Amino acid sequence: MKAHQAEHSISMMARVLKLSRSGYYAWNDRPESKRAHENRSLTQRIREIHIETRGIYGAPRIHAKLKAEGSKVSKKRVARLMRVAKLIGVTRRKKWKTTRRDEDQRPAPDLVDRQFKASGPNQLWVADITHVPTRAKPIYLATILDVWSRKVVGWSMSTTMPATLVIK
Repeated sequence: MKAHQAEHSISMMARVLKLSRSGYYAWNDRPESKRAHENRSLTQRIREIHIETRGIYGAPRIHAKLKAEGSKVSKKRVARLMRVAKLIGVTRRKKWKTTRRDEDQRPAPDLVDRQFKASGPNQLWVADITHVPTRAKPIYLATILDVWSRKVVGWSMSTTMPATLVIK
C-alpha cells in the first residue's frame, strides 16, 4: 500500500483489500521485530563475507565462517538470507546435460509397467546410463541390473555417449 499511496488513497486501497485503515497505520508505525533486525544485520555480515571471498563462498562455507566467528545460525537460514539478497556462490563444476529428448519422437514404452519385482534371478533386468564427472573428461557408464538380486549383470563405459554404449 505504501508503494501505491501516490496513485490511490489509503482508504480506497484498504477498502479494496478488505483491510482496516487503522490496522494499516498501526502496522506501518510498529517498530521492526527483533527477528527482522537480526536478519538485516546477519544479511549485512553475509554480504561482507561474500565480498571478502570475491563471491566464491556459498551458504555452506559462509555458515561455517559465521559459526567460527561465534554466530549461532542454521545453514538453512544463511541459505534463505542469501537467496533473498540474491547472493550466489561460484561453482567450478560444469553442468552436464546428458539427455536431450526429441519431442517429435514417442517415448520408449514402459515394458515392466513400473513393477520392479521379480520372484527369482534373471527374470527382470533394468538398465540405466549415468554421467561420472572426472578431471580429464566426463565418463558415461551404462549398467544392467538384475532386479531380484540387485547385482550388476553387465556394464560398459565410454567418454562419449553414443547409442552403441547402451547396446554394448
